[in-house]
Amino acid sequence: MYKRIILKLSGETLAPETFSKDNASHSFEASRVDRAAKAIVDLADLGVQVGVVMGGGNIWRGRFTDAMNPVLADQMGMLATIINALCVQDAIQRLGHGATVFTAQEMTRFAELYRADRAIAAMERGDVVLLAGGTGHPFFTTDTGAALRAAELRADAVFKGTTVDGVYDSDPHKNPGAKLIRDITYQETIERGLKVMDISAFQLCREQKIPCIRIFNMDDLDNILRVAKGEDIGTVVHL
Repeated sequence: MYKRIILKLSGETLAPETFSKDNASHSFEASRVDRAAKAIVDLADLGVQVGVVMGGGNIWRGRFTDAMNPVLADQMGMLATIINALCVQDAIQRLGHGATVFTAQEMTRFAELYRADRAIAAMERGDVVLLAGGTGHPFFTTDTGAALRAAELRADAVFKGTTVDGVYDSDPHKNPGAKLIRDITYQETIERGLKVMDISAFQLCREQKIPCIRIFNMDDLDNILRVAKGEDIGTVVHL
């Protein structure tokens, strides 16, 4: 059993699968937000300390024109992750579980300013810690943010959900003959250029000796618990 996990949760997990005029938001669907919150609480109820690095893709997908300033575009993405973290915090608290949002940017009326020692203290008292605002700097994705927070918070594993079953030797969306890789080292992943996560995330996990990244299909959020309990699902990337 893992003691402390950093879960990378995509913004799309919270969004409507299809949009209809009956839904109040293009970005959120109440049932999917509640489903994500329950999966996180169920994970914490196993006795695992949980940090969740939020994505923002349901709200902002980056520059919509090459003329747009890329730094400002990335800052907008950071704000999107904070909106998502506040949304998930509300849903977790409605389930009766503690949750604290930490942001990489100073906005203390909304959330705590991230500091590793404070985030660890919150996890040790039983709160789910929602880590928003990315790394706080442009040009880094939330995948790299998840690796960074795992290193700072001394996590046992990073859980990364995808829309496929794990790491493949080529893009399974383009190559129907792509083969699933169940077990691979950080170094092999970097050398082969496998792109299920940013290379910088793999490099950071390798350098900081994060024991493993678990990569699996998160269309079924119950897979989070299955992986945490040790089931052989998806791909293990390790030292």
